[in-house]
Amino acid sequence: MDVSCAFPTALSTPDDIAVAEGLGYSRAWVYDTPQQSPDVWMTLALAAERTERIGLGPGVLVPTLRHPMVNAAATATLVDLAPGRVAVAFGTGFTGRRAMGYRAVTWAFMESYLRAYRGLLQGEVVEWEGARMQMLHPDGHAPARPVDVPILVGALGPKGNKVAHELGDGLFATLQVPDFLHEYSWVPFLLWGTVLDGAEAADSGHARDAGGPGWALAYHGAYEFGGPDAVRALPGGDAWMDVVEQAPADERHLAVHAGHCVELNDADRAAWAAGGHVMLPDATVSGTPEEVRRRVDELGEQGVTEVVYQPCGPDTRTELERFLAAATS
Repeated sequence: MDVSCAFPTALSTPDDIAVAEGLGYSRAWVYDTPQQSPDVWMTLALAAERTERIGLGPGVLVPTLRHPMVNAAATATLVDLAPGRVAVAFGTGFTGRRAMGYRAVTWAFMESYLRAYRGLLQGEVVEWEGARMQMLHPDGHAPARPVDVPILVGALGPKGNKVAHELGDGLFATLQVPDFLHEYSWVPFLLWGTVLDGAEAADSGHARDAGGPGWALAYHGAYEFGGPDAVRALPGGDAWMDVVEQAPADERHLAVHAGHCVELNDADRAAWAAGGHVMLPDATVSGTPEEVRRRVDELGEQGVTEVVYQPCGPDTRTELERFLAAATS
């Protein structure tokens, strides 16, 4: 199984990716979350200039954030900067849309978008929003078409599975393990967590800082997909909802997604202090090196071919070192 990494795009990400390459990570995926991050394509271009081997790609792009021509041109640029190293993943939008108050895009829209995007990279004339268009880049402005790049699709249910089979070269998974993983030969699985010292408690300061942002996704996801009752059913869920509900109803998505995948927000800290930290081993891949390796092996048995680890906390290098050592021991 390949061991890759992911980063919630930050100004330090190009340097972090260079560190990951030096440690031996296979690929670096970078989030498309413009409400809290620098531009994903600019970041990947800088990373391409600072690395030689590691795979690079956005994981995942949210279609409604950019015209398909914009993403096609950006993809071609990155392919030129890092030939043979680029893969692109698309998703319907969790933080990339919900943190701005939107719902996920429909799978019908995703299918149309991917067909247009693929066609553009192949040099075809495609139709989008009622107009006919084609990549017209002269020599020196982009690689010659066709621009061949693997495309992965983030899907959890049958509609997404259908689109992934028809238009994708693999499945990009996170949060849940769909029962159709074995249908694909390439399945990156995005995960969070931290390697704990032998006697380290699951509520230590290190566990909170390094594992907490991934743990908090249990609350963020429960709220977005199940509503307040789903959150209140979790340990510390009442404390979490009490903080979120202090915000105006039309701005609660801001309170939910502040610090998403980077640090604990006010609601997350309240839930952690109220006992929610007990979910850390189940909500993330956290534990001793032996426990982390066991979880990675279990994912492989379920059909995952590439684990994608996002480090959190103040010491990115150490978190990357410890996870890689545990996952490959």
